[in-house]
Amino acid sequence: MENPVLIFGAGNLGVTALDIFQRNNVVVYGLLDDQKELHGKEFGDVSVLGETDDDGFLKLIGQKCEACVAIGDMRVRKRLVKLLNDRRKVQPVNAIHDRAVIAASASIGHGNLVAANAVINAFATVGQHCIIQSGAVVDAQATLGDFVHVGTGSYINSGVTVENDVFIGTGVTVIAGVTIGKGARIGAGSVVVENVEANATVFGNPAKKIS
Repeated sequence: MENPVLIFGAGNLGVTALDIFQRNNVVVYGLLDDQKELHGKEFGDVSVLGETDDDGFLKLIGQKCEACVAIGDMRVRKRLVKLLNDRRKVQPVNAIHDRAVIAASASIGHGNLVAANAVINAFATVGQHCIIQSGAVVDAQATLGDFVHVGTGSYINSGVTVENDVFIGTGVTVIAGVTIGKGARIGAGSVVVENVEANATVFGNPAKKIS
């Protein structure tokens, strides 16, 4: 990546993205965050410059600067992606750790964050604006939709389909061939052995719907 990057988000995911880009020798221009108490804070030699909708910084994005959205809250992430699409006509770039493993046959969209030791195996498909945390595995021929969050150490087995807007917590195992419907939430440590309907919240081993 030739251009510097402006990171949206100065929380845990923001500093994770900062580390990823610096490890890949990409210059980070700064971070933006809507929490005013973070403004001016420095992470090494990179500062939190201001709010995420500051036109003074947004106008840099395009030919001179790339954008990365590194915010866990899906609603905020969606809003910022729309802002970048509408006002700057750009897609956020991927932040992929140098110790992540992505198969040559895998397909991965725009705006994803793939953390250290994550694995995306052969012919897996990852959509756009997903977060795949450290040590997570997306196994062969699994499919993730857009805006999917896969927690640290979770295992998405082969042939699994995860639809858009799904949140998968830390240490979850999803058994091969299962489909997780749009907007579902999977509690940390759960073992998902059967399909999960859209917008359901499930938890446990085996995972059951929480009413």
